[in-house]
Amino acid sequence: MRKKKPKSLVLFGNGINCERETYFAHRISGFLPDLVHINELLEKPEIIHNYSFITLPGGFLDGDDLGAAKAQAVKWKYQRLKNRDGYFIDELLKFIFEGKLILGICNGFQLLVKTGLLPGIQDKYGEQLTSLTFNDSGRFEDRWVYLKVNRDCPCVFLQDIDLLYLPVRHGEGKFITLNEEVLDELKRGNHIALQYSLRDGSIASEYPHNPNGSQEAIAGICDKTGRIFGLMPHPEAYVDKLQHPRWMRGEAEKEPDGLKIFKNAYRYCIEKL
Repeated sequence: MRKKKPKSLVLFGNGINCERETYFAHRISGFLPDLVHINELLEKPEIIHNYSFITLPGGFLDGDDLGAAKAQAVKWKYQRLKNRDGYFIDELLKFIFEGKLILGICNGFQLLVKTGLLPGIQDKYGEQLTSLTFNDSGRFEDRWVYLKVNRDCPCVFLQDIDLLYLPVRHGEGKFITLNEEVLDELKRGNHIALQYSLRDGSIASEYPHNPNGSQEAIAGICDKTGRIFGLMPHPEAYVDKLQHPRWMRGEAEKEPDGLKIFKNAYRYCIEKL
């Protein structure tokens, strides 16, 4: 008997502004997606267990007050659950420990690192060890970039992918770590999933190929399970060949790079959940 399509959740509200593109990416990759307002999620966090996959889209959550995604991160870490012990972040960790998936894109990535859901090294979930801060250029960057995939990382979303071409759209995308020890642990544990690169896949240290000045050109990381993944570029912005900036020159891939990420999530949910 054919398995039912997995259900997925896409957050919106309070400044998130990429939910429609993300919803579309979920739908065409095979999911049955629902748009859920972020306040509803905080009010009834138990609803996440109706889904296999949660995406935190890009935008300017809470107007980026206190820094990108910081205000919401404080809510997620310290808002108590109703009628039982624990905090909102505990419900998200329960979701992950059930074998399910969380993806954070741009502002969603900022939210994941500031809640400490990423990188989760040595099981230190909830402890902020990394951050995303202002671009070295001092301005908002809106450009397409190449991304080299670390094939040794366990990231579910990047299976069988070597190189990606996706747009970035951010003012606070520079990835930094608390100290060198954290950076070393990221490398040792293969938490580094994506790095800005040149077209040939060599790692890019210079602007504009590294658009923000990230340490080690880091564009995305995952936890040790490979099921929590955050990245600054926007995969939902390239799920159709018409979204490629040079599609009329015949440069668009047969299967758009962003769509590959969502299809990997779908494949995992069908096979594992």
